[in-house]
Amino acid sequence: MLGKVLTSLLLLAVFFHEPAEAQKKKETLLSEKVTQMMEWASKRSVIKMNGDKFRRFVKAPPRNYSVVIMFTALQPQRQCGVCRQADEEFQVLANSWRFSSAFTNKVFFASVDFDEGSDVFQMLNMNSAPTFLHFPSKGKPRRSDTYELQVRGFAAEQLARWVADRTDVQIRVIRPPNYAGPLLLGFLLAVIGGLAYLRRHNLEFLFNTNVWAFSALCFVLVMTSGQMWNHIRGPPYAHKNPSTGQVSYIHGSSQAQFVAETHIVLLFNAAVTMGIVLLCEAATSDLDIGKRKIMCVAGIGLVMLFFSWLLSIFRAKYHGYPYSFLMS
Repeated sequence: MLGKVLTSLLLLAVFFHEPAEAQKKKETLLSEKVTQMMEWASKRSVIKMNGDKFRRFVKAPPRNYSVVIMFTALQPQRQCGVCRQADEEFQVLANSWRFSSAFTNKVFFASVDFDEGSDVFQMLNMNSAPTFLHFPSKGKPRRSDTYELQVRGFAAEQLARWVADRTDVQIRVIRPPNYAGPLLLGFLLAVIGGLAYLRRHNLEFLFNTNVWAFSALCFVLVMTSGQMWNHIRGPPYAHKNPSTGQVSYIHGSSQAQFVAETHIVLLFNAAVTMGIVLLCEAATSDLDIGKRKIMCVAGIGLVMLFFSWLLSIFRAKYHGYPYSFLMS
């Protein structure tokens, strides 16, 4: 009887000892991982990861911290200008978090370069860069853990809002001082002031309707091309697929745009405007009939050609739009 009791007690001790030992090992491993991540973060706000580091510190449990990773292709041979621009904004965000008083080990920022972690790209079935993913402290990433780069752009402020939504960590973005804007404005004001001083005895140019019309027209073209949207959202200049190398200058959605797209639209609108101006001049000027015919033909050609291109861009962004002109 005593032997059975001792055997039962021994089995109970073994049964409870193994989970306790496993839990202790788990806590030790977690502590080592957090310590290592904190050490890397102290040296560099954005931790550089390869395949081994990604599998060990992001994919493998245990983990009680979130990781925001930018998958990119920064090597010169990749020729990914968008990646460099996104990397600068990501560095601003990571530095703002790393050097804030609220910094904890709850969130880390990391990057995986295609040339240093192509196996990670294959593991995640990823074929474009840059891409931002959030790996939560518990569970697998959801659809909302993938940042909508084409819609939101990669400005640090937009990324901070997304991080706050996914992790409840509020990051106040602090940018390094940029004196280029004030210096450029000061230089422009100095040039205008100098010209006004040199012509202080003849300021008739201020009342020139052509000057004011041209200035107003340039302002309207800049605003209607989407420059303010670029300033607010900070979209990439273009998009290059790292697998195929194909560069897209026109965004395929009506909810977003590239910077290059606004430049193209600006030039096309300017060409259409020039065509309208030529037609108006051909109808009202006192030039000989031959020159007026040339101006008329040139104006019609500019309007028809560039309006057709504008309409084709519209069709490419608003899928299902039925109308076209000259070209589809």
